[in-house]
Amino acid sequence: MIRILDKLSLQGKIIILVCSVVLLALAATNWLISERVAEDITQQMGRSVLYVARTVAQSTVVAEGLVGIRGQQEIQEYANSIRRLTEAAIVVVFDMDGIRKSHPDESKLGQHVIGGDELRSLNGQEYLSFATGTVGPSLRAFTPVYYNGNQVGAVVVGIHVGDIEQAVAANRNRIFIAMLLGMTIGTVGAILLARSVKKTLFGLEPAGIAKLLEERNAMLHSVKEGVLAVDLAGRITLANETAARMLLAGGNTGDSIGRYVDDCVPNTGLTRVLKTGLPELDREQDLNGIHIITNRVPILVDGTIVGAIATFRDKTEISQLAEELTGIRSYVEALRSQAHEFMNKLHVILGLVRLESYDQLTDYIKRIAGEQEAEAGFIGKRIKNPVIAGLVLSKLSKSREMGACIIVEQDTLVPSDYSSDINHGLVTILGNLLDNALEAVQSSTEKTVSLLVRVVDGKIGIRVRDSGLGLSTEIKQNMFQKGFSTKAQNRGFGLYLVNNSVQRLQGSIVFKALPQGTEVSVVIPVREEDKSL
Repeated sequence: MIRILDKLSLQGKIIILVCSVVLLALAATNWLISERVAEDITQQMGRSVLYVARTVAQSTVVAEGLVGIRGQQEIQEYANSIRRLTEAAIVVVFDMDGIRKSHPDESKLGQHVIGGDELRSLNGQEYLSFATGTVGPSLRAFTPVYYNGNQVGAVVVGIHVGDIEQAVAANRNRIFIAMLLGMTIGTVGAILLARSVKKTLFGLEPAGIAKLLEERNAMLHSVKEGVLAVDLAGRITLANETAARMLLAGGNTGDSIGRYVDDCVPNTGLTRVLKTGLPELDREQDLNGIHIITNRVPILVDGTIVGAIATFRDKTEISQLAEELTGIRSYVEALRSQAHEFMNKLHVILGLVRLESYDQLTDYIKRIAGEQEAEAGFIGKRIKNPVIAGLVLSKLSKSREMGACIIVEQDTLVPSDYSSDINHGLVTILGNLLDNALEAVQSSTEKTVSLLVRVVDGKIGIRVRDSGLGLSTEIKQNMFQKGFSTKAQNRGFGLYLVNNSVQRLQGSIVFKALPQGTEVSVVIPVREEDKSL
C-alpha cells in the first residue's frame, strides 16, 4: 500500500488523504448519531405511548368500568377508539387480577394478560417495558388506574418494535444521504485543494521540490559571495555559509535567521530597497570593520515586493585582485623600460662596431657592465626580497628613460621573509608612489626622487621624496578618491590603490610638503603571521 502511495502524484495523494479523512469522520459521525438517534426515537415513542396510557387510565369510562359502574363493552369501545386515533398496536385495560377488560381481539377478552411485565403496574408503578405479547414484540407503557384513591386496575399501551425500527431506519437513511452529500463535497473540495496546491508549487512534485532545494542550498553555500535575504518585515530568511561567516567576523553571534537585518548588519540598505523597490548595485559598505562590495535588489512576485536579497564580497579580496593586476602591469612596464634601455645600448655597441672603434667599444661595455653590476649588487644587498628588488630595478631603468634619477638611500634594508599578502601590498604601494613621484618631477629642473625602505621595531617604513612642484589643495582633498586625476581620463587609480593597500595592512600614510617637492611616508605593522616560514 505504501509503495502504491509513493508512486502517486501529489494531487492524487492529497485527494486520497482528504477523502479518507472525510470518510472516516462521516463514518464515525454516522455511528455516533445513529446510536443516539435510535435511542432518542425509542425514548420519544415510549413517551408517546406513556402519554396515551395515562390518558386512558385517567378516563372515567375505564375507572367506572373496572368497578362495575359501567359495562365492559364501554371499556372495549373506548380503548379501541383510542387505539385507532393513536395508531397504537394495543390498548388493553385489565383489572387487579390481570384479567383483560379490553383488547383489539375480542376473543382475548376475559383472559389474563401475557408478557410477564405487568406485575409492577398492579403495584401502582408506571413504566416502559419491552415484551412479547399477543401482537408480538412491542414497546409497552403500563399505568395504574385509580378510583376514589384506590387502584382498581391498569392500562397497557403498546407499539410494535418494527415501527420503532422503521422510524430509526428512516432517520438513518437521511443520515446516509447527508453522508453521501458530505463525501461528495469533500471529494470536490479535495480536488480543488489539490489543484490549488499543485498550481502554487508550479506543477512540481515533492521529489522535484526536494531536488531543487538541495541544488539551491548547494549553490548558495558553494559561492564565495555572501547571500542574505530578508522578508517584507525585514527579518533574515536566508544566509549562506559565506554570509554567516562574514557576519560572525563582524561581531554577530548566534544564528541570524529570523532576526531583523537592522540588528545584524549596521547601515544596511536592504530596508531601503524594501521601501523604494529600486536595486542598489556595486555599493561599498562597512560591516563592523569589514569593507564589502554589495548588490541589493528587491524580490518581486507578480509585481509585488515580497522581500529583498543582497550579495556581497569582502572588498579586500577584490582589491587584492586589482593589486595583483597592478603588480603585473608594473612588471610589464619594468621589462619594457629595461628592454628599451637595452636596445639603446645595443644600438651604441652596433655603431661602435661598424666604426671599428674597438677601444671605445671595450671601455663602453666595461662601463655599462660595471654600472649594471654595481646597481644590481647594491639593490640586491639592500633589498633581500626578489620581488621588491626587481620592482625597484625596473623603476631605476624607467627613471633613466624619463630623464630622472631615483636615489635608493643607504639605510634601505628589506628582509625577504614576508608573506605574499605583504609582498603584494608593497608592490602596489612602492610601484604607485614611485610612478607618481617620477611624474611629479617631470616639470621640475631637478628631477630627483629618493627612496628609503627599512624595518624598525617590527614595522616596515617607506619614504618617497620628490623634487616636484608639490600638492595643491584640490589634490590633497581628493587624491585618494577613485578616478580622481589632474592628468587625463581613465587615470586616478594609483593613490586610490595605495590607500586601500595601506588600510588593508592596517598601516598609515602621511603626505608632507617640502620646500621643494613632497614627501610620502608609509608605515606598515608586521605581525608574526605575516612572516613566511
